[in-house]
Amino acid sequence: MAQTPLDYTAAGVDYSKIDPLKILAQKAASATAGNLAGHGVSEILASRGESAYVMDIGGTLIASITECLGTKALVADAVRPITGKTHYDSIAQDTIAMAVNDLITVGATPLSIHAYWSAGGSEWFADEARMVDLVTGWQKACDVCKVSWGGGETPALAGVVEAGRIDLAASSVGIIPSRERLTLGDKMQDGDAIVLLASSGIHANGVSLARKLVERLPEGYASKLSDGRLYGEALLDPTTLYVPVTEALFAAGIVPHYSANITGHGWRKIMRHPGNFTYRIHSLPDVPPVLSFMQQHAGIDDREAYGSLNMGAGFAFYVAAEQAEEVARIANGLGIKAWVAGRVEAGPKQVVIEPLNLTYAADELHLRA
Repeated sequence: MAQTPLDYTAAGVDYSKIDPLKILAQKAASATAGNLAGHGVSEILASRGESAYVMDIGGTLIASITECLGTKALVADAVRPITGKTHYDSIAQDTIAMAVNDLITVGATPLSIHAYWSAGGSEWFADEARMVDLVTGWQKACDVCKVSWGGGETPALAGVVEAGRIDLAASSVGIIPSRERLTLGDKMQDGDAIVLLASSGIHANGVSLARKLVERLPEGYASKLSDGRLYGEALLDPTTLYVPVTEALFAAGIVPHYSANITGHGWRKIMRHPGNFTYRIHSLPDVPPVLSFMQQHAGIDDREAYGSLNMGAGFAFYVAAEQAEEVARIANGLGIKAWVAGRVEAGPKQVVIEPLNLTYAADELHLRA
């Protein structure tokens, strides 16, 4: 008997319930913008609803963001007895990537990271191997992004966080050196090219589905993928840090017309820009074996898979058509696979993935008030 498809909602993550709160919060947050005037500061209104918030402080543009890891620490804890590794060096990078990969979408150079590590009790911090891996992984990711680790908070919250668990989060602040580098989509136009950057695997979105799937696998996290790796080990491949790519583009004089970090909502995130554009995709990446495995064993179709997971694409640039190949060349030169994947057209707001005959409409992405 065939099993019922295991979609993202069945894994406990229902965006139709989460997104209304985001919209409500966005409206309330917007109402507080006037509080800045007394400090001689103003917000960049167009950054509202974007992946990072931008303020003008005496002509200097500052961007900021706070993000959390989600449930990937649970995977690391479950896989440790199988591999003998804590994997906290990897999920430290994941946590930082969740913040800086959002920050760079507005054209910012990340400057600092602050950590928030909230444990279920003081005993969590007594595991020396895990603690050392978390710290060294965090520092290494900061060095890759050339940011300063400014500090953080390490509360022990027994009764709030489950015993033996930790909630990892990071905030980041960055600078946008000039208005010309501000990337909020006002320059995007019909005919722009879409350049996609490859993901390293699941990144840190879709992990609830990945964990739920383990209940159906006789070997659990020790299940073998098509490439011979263990399912649990592959899930813990760290999220790609895209900061070196944006910095290299800026150094080459290339400012994307818009950018999107492909996280929750999967490829639907490609249409995050508020304008009415059709995003026509003609070239797809190879799907990482861990994501192909998830799609197969969860029994979900392409619509659900590409609408929830990154399926091999972790970041999107929207650039002038004549710059597209150079953007891809720069990213590839940094060891991050990139390709010209499609084009932007004037028309109804939707993503059309031509090779799969899939279309996602505007009402399938509820991120803005």
